[in-house]
Amino acid sequence: MRSTVGRGTGTGAGTADRDPAIDLVRFICLALVVVGHSMMVSPVLHVDGTVTTENTLAQQDWFEPIIWIFMVMPLFFVMGGVTGLQSWRRLEANGGTAAQFIRARLLRLLRPATPLLATMVAGLSVAAVLGVDPQVVQLMAAGAAMPLWFLAAYLAAQLNIPVLAALHTRAPWLSLCLLAGLVVAVDCLRGVLPDLANANLVFVWCTVQQLGFLAADGYFSRLSRSGLVALAVAAHLLLGIVTGLGLYRGNMLVNLNPPNLTLVILAVAQLATMDLARPVLEPLAGIRWISRLLALAGSRSLTVYLWHLPLLVGMSGLLLLAPVPTPASGSAEWWWSRPLVVMALVVLLLPVAAAFGHLEERTTADPAVHFRPTRAAAAVVVVLIPVADAALSGLSLALLAAGTACFSVAIALLDGFPVHQRNRRRGRHGRRTIATGLK
Repeated sequence: MRSTVGRGTGTGAGTADRDPAIDLVRFICLALVVVGHSMMVSPVLHVDGTVTTENTLAQQDWFEPIIWIFMVMPLFFVMGGVTGLQSWRRLEANGGTAAQFIRARLLRLLRPATPLLATMVAGLSVAAVLGVDPQVVQLMAAGAAMPLWFLAAYLAAQLNIPVLAALHTRAPWLSLCLLAGLVVAVDCLRGVLPDLANANLVFVWCTVQQLGFLAADGYFSRLSRSGLVALAVAAHLLLGIVTGLGLYRGNMLVNLNPPNLTLVILAVAQLATMDLARPVLEPLAGIRWISRLLALAGSRSLTVYLWHLPLLVGMSGLLLLAPVPTPASGSAEWWWSRPLVVMALVVLLLPVAAAFGHLEERTTADPAVHFRPTRAAAAVVVVLIPVADAALSGLSLALLAAGTACFSVAIALLDGFPVHQRNRRRGRHGRRTIATGLK
């Protein structure tokens, strides 16, 4: 039997049993996201002084098939399902609770995100005070904060892991089919009830995450190489059919917001392809310098993801004000300038990752940490208030400020108190257990 996609999960404290192939795929996906966004952000300064933004990739019909390659979000959620399920099972085996799991997941994402929101609020507020047109401030707020949708969707999926894992344990294929059925139902009704389409921010990504559960339990590794090839080909053919018949758009950027069934199908193809590539990925990830690069990048990956688009938007905005020629979006000169934009973005990301990357230190879901479910529930509600508002009404400077406040309150609510430390102060000794980490 070949090794599964979920082999080796690691812990919060160490990485001796991490899966190097998954680390390499995560790095490749993150690089594709950064490069892809550098080909999407294109602000335009008009003669009347107004500024608009163009999504160059979305306007290139010939580029639609290539977007299927750059659309790696399904693969992120598959890998999140693999590591999430295994982390929950380790915690549960050590006597941990769902509240402890939720606490660690929230802190893992909120700690790096909160300084970003605060910095954006401060920067955009200064721009408004200096007389920048409110329309431009709103445009920058909406564009720079766009990666936060991933934080919202990822949280929605990850916080449901204890419940979805129980369903998976009892009936893995039935639970997957039920979630996929909800996705299809929402897609069928979105024409009549447009707002209902937002429900797939939960259903689509939970379905894709459930595919990661199957991968973690070795369901895909039991397929032969020819079986994996057939699965990948069948998924792409199905994508071709549903887009060719006009049931869904062929542009995966359009299909992303709000998400629909095409992303679930794409996740199946990507998962099969990743398992097919494992014989190449594992030795490649084992090369010493690549292994060191993956360890460094992995410890700062969320910081890079959260900060890259705000930095890109800020850099693009400053270039509009600078006395340098800016090529027209989609022109040959514009495409030739993209490598320079990516290199400049990497240079800007290095000091940011050095300054804020330590906030990504893995939060451990420790059974010895006393944490009440009511506090976990309260923190979830506080976090989801601005997240839901952003999903339904869009991003703005005021919402970014509200999000900063809500995230800060949630972090305060999530400050657990280790039982063994409290007992030590009282002259008693609590039971120590090995911390179970989260990825």
